[in-house]
Amino acid sequence: MTEGSPQRPRSIVRIALDERSFLRRRPEVEHEREVALFDLLEENLFCLRGEGTCSGPYHLHLALREDRLVFDVRDTEDAPQKEVVLPIRPFRMVIKDYFLVCESYFDAIKTSSPSQIEAIDMGRRALHNEGAAMLEERLREHVDLDHNTSRRFFTLLCILHMRG
Repeated sequence: MTEGSPQRPRSIVRIALDERSFLRRRPEVEHEREVALFDLLEENLFCLRGEGTCSGPYHLHLALREDRLVFDVRDTEDAPQKEVVLPIRPFRMVIKDYFLVCESYFDAIKTSSPSQIEAIDMGRRALHNEGAAMLEERLREHVDLDHNTSRRFFTLLCILHMRG
C-alpha cells in the first residue's frame, strides 16, 4: 500500500494493488511500478462522477479479476464509494504492442546508440499515450481524471496484466 498527502480533495491519497493480481517482475518493471505509484500519489486528478458533488480524497484498491480491471474506490475511512469494473479485452492489443516495444527499449539501452534508443522510446510513449487515452475514455462515465493520471493507471494496468 502506498500513501500520499491525505489533505488533497479530488485526488487519490492511498493506493493498494491486489497482490494476488500482481507478481514481482524484473527490476525494470518493478521500477516502472514504483515510479507510477509515486507519481500518481504525488499528482493526480481523480473524482467520482454521479451522486452529489465530486469531492475526495479517495483510497483506491486496484485489482485484476477475471480479465477485468477493478477500481475499488473508497473514502479516507475505507468505506466503499464505488466499484468501477472495466473489461481488459479492448486493451489487449495495445498492451501487447506496448510490451514488445518496452522489451526492445530495455534491450536497446544496453547496446544501441542514443538516436536508436530515442526512436524506440518515442514509439513506446506513443503506445503508452494510446492506452492511456483508451482508459480515460472508458472511465469517463464513472470518474473525472486527467491525462497524466490515466497514463499512470495504464502503466499499472500493464503491470497487473503481466500476472502469470
